[in-house]
Amino acid sequence: MIIEDLAVRRATAADATDVAEVWLRSYAAALPGVRRAHTDDEVRYWLREIVVPGQETWVATVDGSVVAMMVLDDEDLDQLYVDPPWRGHGIGDRLVELAKQSRAAGLTLWTFQVNEPARRFYERHGFVAAEYTDGHRNEEREPDVRYVWRPDGTELPDGAQGA
Repeated sequence: MIIEDLAVRRATAADATDVAEVWLRSYAAALPGVRRAHTDDEVRYWLREIVVPGQETWVATVDGSVVAMMVLDDEDLDQLYVDPPWRGHGIGDRLVELAKQSRAAGLTLWTFQVNEPARRFYERHGFVAAEYTDGHRNEEREPDVRYVWRPDGTELPDGAQGA
């Protein structure tokens, strides 16, 4: 489905509240069994005061409403959340393509091992699982996986397999 009024742009301070609500709804829908390390209000504060003003934050909007958000931090695709009603409409695809264009040398990201839909999504976009952990380094203490994308598929980490 093509969304005619879809726009992708850098987030502004005015978007911070909507960015937080998309993050919260998406996390709750995608990871119902994963304990969050922070309260809703702490997440809202973090996104409003730290992430949106201080990091490269992008939003996808439809008719002016924020329906997805993405944060790039150096070569890390640090956050990517699509509001649940808007999943499956190519919005995440568009954000990943923007990230790849913006970071042409390559990207890395982390996701929880239990998040099978996210893992399939990233693998479909050429990301390769490079490292699995027991979750001891993340605040949720949830086993996670680091993915790597290189534009030509070279320089994969030791032991990683191309798709």
